Amino acid sequence: MNKVIETLFERKSVRQFTPQEISQEEKQLILESALQAPTAGNQVLYTILDIDDQSIKDKLAVLCDNQPFIAESKMVLVFLADCRKWWNAYRYAKAEMRNPGPGDFLLACCDALIAAENAVIAAQSLGIGSCYIGDILENCEEVTSLLTLKDYVVPVTLVVFGYPTREQMERKKPKRFDLDFVVQKNNFHELTEQQTREMFTKLANKDDFDYDTYLKSICKRKYVSDFSVEMNRSVEKYLRAFFSDR
Repeated sequence: MNKVIETLFERKSVRQFTPQEISQEEKQLILESALQAPTAGNQVLYTILDIDDQSIKDKLAVLCDNQPFIAESKMVLVFLADCRKWWNAYRYAKAEMRNPGPGDFLLACCDALIAAENAVIAAQSLGIGSCYIGDILENCEEVTSLLTLKDYVVPVTLVVFGYPTREQMERKKPKRFDLDFVVQKNNFHELTEQQTREMFTKLANKDDFDYDTYLKSICKRKYVSDFSVEMNRSVEKYLRAFFSDR
């Protein structure tokens, strides 16, 4: 196994960090690595906010489902799907143009998330841990005000970085689904109920695994939770600008 693949297999979410600072050189490497990511038409349809103002970090920790480790992390990056900078560039050139639509938004999301993953893997290769925070999509009004966002700019993910504690380093990485349940040949097909139950049973790898109890618990804790409902409300509000001409 080569070093790059080894890094991919070793990387896991880290939520506890040592006091060690991330050097400016390391931060620069992580950010430059993010910019090497594939991007649609070389447009770089994203903006990265490097949050070093502690008061903003503190507020983000509260807005992102009250997670204190966000404020305690050594580096906080917000990856914005940014359809506004090209929209502005076209306007400045007085080009015949249109407003950004949902397709543009999805491309920008892809660009931003690929860049974020480059940053995460670069950090891992330097011994720096990271954690994706999807809760940045909640509380649209407060986040928009805090980060001074505009129409056609959406915070698709927040990533925190820091050197992991020994406990975090030794913590076992969660198991993923078996490839057989994720990779399909040529055409999409839905998993049957039997296949779905088998997928989760293999993931759990426990003799006493109760599929129904487990899924009901996950559904309550994540899918129909208050934060999930809020996230959908906020995303709908962000997306209104992209559908304004329709």
